[in-house]
Amino acid sequence: MINSGRFYAQIEGDFVIFLIGMRINAPLKIHKWWPVAKAMGKMLKELYAKPELGLIHHEVGLGRTIIMVQYWRSLDQLMDYATNKNQEHLPAWRAFNTAAKGNQDVGIWHETYAISKGHYENIYANMPAFGLGKAGILAPVSSKGQSARERLQT
Repeated sequence: MINSGRFYAQIEGDFVIFLIGMRINAPLKIHKWWPVAKAMGKMLKELYAKPELGLIHHEVGLGRTIIMVQYWRSLDQLMDYATNKNQEHLPAWRAFNTAAKGNQDVGIWHETYAISKGHYENIYANMPAFGLGKAGILAPVSSKGQSARERLQT
């Protein structure tokens, strides 16, 4: 459903934006990059089945470099998930490191941003709920919040 007009998203408290991705350096070597993509699917399935792990929402952009934007409730939850040997991430990370040793067929990357309450801004015009608008709550832009500076102060 497209929300007609201008909206901004709010989320309660602090949160984390985690950008993670994969670059397919050798597109024809499907056997090299497909296991990485498949492992991410398993992680997402696990994370959505167990909301207490902290993932709130994700979005994906596809291309030669695949980018995933994840919204997490806290940095501690993200770090706990990344290092827990009983969950999908750590075994997948170890398998990637073993498979990637000595070749450059697949690249992976991530960036982590811990966001404090009131230190973020966004706008969505004539868009369905997307990104932080799906992770949090969408609100219509009123007389207050017309500019990015005003939205940062709300």
